[in-house]
Amino acid sequence: MAYVNPLIAKWKAGKPTFGAWLTTPDVSIAEYFALSGYDEVTADQQHSTIETNDLTGIFAAIELRGAVPSTRVPFNDYVAIGGALDLGAQMVIIPMVNNAAEAARAAAAFRYPPRGNRSAGPVRPQHVMGGSPRELEGAACVLMVETKDGLANVDEIAATPGVDAIYIGPGDLALGLGMGWDSDSRSKSDNEAHAAAVEHIRKVCERHGVTPGIHVGDAEASFRYAEQGFRLITVASDIGLIFGGSAATLQRVRGAKLPRRARSSARNGDRPAAGKAAKPAKAAKGGKASRAGSTPI
Repeated sequence: MAYVNPLIAKWKAGKPTFGAWLTTPDVSIAEYFALSGYDEVTADQQHSTIETNDLTGIFAAIELRGAVPSTRVPFNDYVAIGGALDLGAQMVIIPMVNNAAEAARAAAAFRYPPRGNRSAGPVRPQHVMGGSPRELEGAACVLMVETKDGLANVDEIAATPGVDAIYIGPGDLALGLGMGWDSDSRSKSDNEAHAAAVEHIRKVCERHGVTPGIHVGDAEASFRYAEQGFRLITVASDIGLIFGGSAATLQRVRGAKLPRRARSSARNGDRPAAGKAAKPAKAAKGGKASRAGSTPI
């Protein structure tokens, strides 16, 4: 049976895919994400400590647990894209794409001549995707629109042959529009302008038959973007879950109120006496604590 990219198949059926974002080269974390049921796990090479040599183990762990291995390359580079594909990436995200020429350059790196300029030499993908050039060209080509120029040229980017999805980097997009990367730091009018830009990109994608995607990092916002019509959504990151989860947990226990006798005994170095426990402190809410480690992308 010919290889069918499971992400592209879902997008074409109108279904969203939910992904996890990996910034550590630890293979175990990649495996845990895949075990959690995410459709794809993306190893970020742009803003992380992950390098090309780490991808083989990361991709193998992700595949083993039934998720799609993906990576964001550091920049729009033929060698970086080809290397990721040769190691088994079934989705490659290319950052900072500003116009049709840059989009065409990225798309060409996914395909062998005469359709593109990819060099023959797969290392791993033939064992999953098949050995023919057509099958090996089945990885999803995802371009990031996240700059002022990219926003202005999004129509021509989305119209470029070979582009499967456009992925919004909300933080860089905000900077390109001259506003803060964090919604909490922006004015109401800035947030409205940012939301309008995001929706404009989504509509352009739909008009050209390209999947709209966005980097999020928390469940509630991901839920809203799914209902808005985005179909490639990054729900969580390792940094966000570790910092956010650990901060919320610590905040909760630090709010515990010791019984009066326990406080007194503790000061005297004695074992706390039994007594009526104080009412538990109110549980820490999400918000800033739960997203403390979620960085703009």
